[in-house]
Amino acid sequence: MHISVVLFTADLRLHDHPPLRAALDAADAVVPLFVLDPAIEESGFAAPNRRAFLHDCLADLDASLRERGGRLVVRRGATVDQVCRVVTEADACEVHVSAGHSAFAMHREERLRTALERSGRRLFVHEAVTVAVPPGTITPAACDHFTVFTPYHRHWEGTPLRAVVAAPGRVRVPDEVGGEEIPPLTGTGVSPALPPGGEGSARAQAAAYWRDGLDAYDDTRDDLGADATSRFSAPLHFGTLSPVELVQRARRHGGAGARSFVRQLAWRDFHRQVLAARPSSAHTELRTRHDHWRTERDARADIDAWREGRTGYPVVDAAMRQLREEGWMHNRARLLTASFLTKTLYIDWRVGAAHFLHWLVDGDLANNQLNWQWMAGTGTDTRPHRVLNPVTQGKKYDPSGVYVHRWVPELRGVAAPRVHEPWRLPGLDRAVLAYPEPVVDLAEGLERFRRARGKRP
Repeated sequence: MHISVVLFTADLRLHDHPPLRAALDAADAVVPLFVLDPAIEESGFAAPNRRAFLHDCLADLDASLRERGGRLVVRRGATVDQVCRVVTEADACEVHVSAGHSAFAMHREERLRTALERSGRRLFVHEAVTVAVPPGTITPAACDHFTVFTPYHRHWEGTPLRAVVAAPGRVRVPDEVGGEEIPPLTGTGVSPALPPGGEGSARAQAAAYWRDGLDAYDDTRDDLGADATSRFSAPLHFGTLSPVELVQRARRHGGAGARSFVRQLAWRDFHRQVLAARPSSAHTELRTRHDHWRTERDARADIDAWREGRTGYPVVDAAMRQLREEGWMHNRARLLTASFLTKTLYIDWRVGAAHFLHWLVDGDLANNQLNWQWMAGTGTDTRPHRVLNPVTQGKKYDPSGVYVHRWVPELRGVAAPRVHEPWRLPGLDRAVLAYPEPVVDLAEGLERFRRARGKRP
């Protein structure tokens, strides 16, 4: 009997899953496998919110496979070792996996291919599973990747996408291959309002958004109080939604909202092609400005105030409190909190990136690190010295103060626009609020940044 193994990674779904479809087409039975690799735990990447979301995703994937006569085989250990053991136990001929684009994922594929070839087995790596347009598909004439989004986007828009693959009707798994139970959800540090994970909830979320949110996306995506973004970032990170399917469906839907939504998916692919070509950009600056950043050692009080949402700037504090409560933050809020840390407080972007990776359920190496570099002015931004003023940003994107009132209860009695500048209230009113004074004067922060960069922002 011909048997294939499907190694699930960041693609925890059955709909539009080319590796699973290829394995089913080639074999009489398949082993759907997920490996809990200690290397990920040891790296610190398996933060509490992502562990909790992963638990839901695995449970949902297992239930969907069982509905089709199969099951998910879960193993614990080094991924390459566990895949090879399962291949031997099942006497499988081949392994199918989605292409990864981080240094860790690409190195894992190389080691797995080498190990399988030693025993006469083959590894099939499938592109366009976790991205719509894979890295390397479109390149500029002068180098192997784009460093500016606009020309990348023009090429991306014109690139044909693969066809969407239907979910299988039946999955046969060999009885002799065993695994362990999906680990129970334990531990502390999980955000209280963390959303559920899994393909089922993700597809229900998508169906509701196509019906009620997509048309207005272009008008409402930056409105902090409206909370009208798709919130697809976590399902995309864990692969419970397919980026190819989302792009295809949005394009069929049409309209300004759909076009703006698809553009955001292009940004996601853009960052992946940068990371694939420059793996070191996860930790080192793409374009150094020769900054001498303040760090934990010399800015502890400011960093703690930023992390805990008590900087004295309401929209920044609202965003940081949302992050802890939900394991998620509005995209506009991510930009302005990053600008505040790097440009106003002049603190190393890696401090902020690490904090976000700890809390974000969608904590994605490419998007997180490269967006932080973009905002710090060390990445792909063509205006590296721009500074987002938290007061003007608050008044523009939270004009009624809804977002600040939601997350900063101390200020619920202060009406907009004054809620964005509570330090301008009379002294007695400010004392009653029990809200902190600003940790820095914006003009002083701007001057410090200007001197450090040697340029006018």
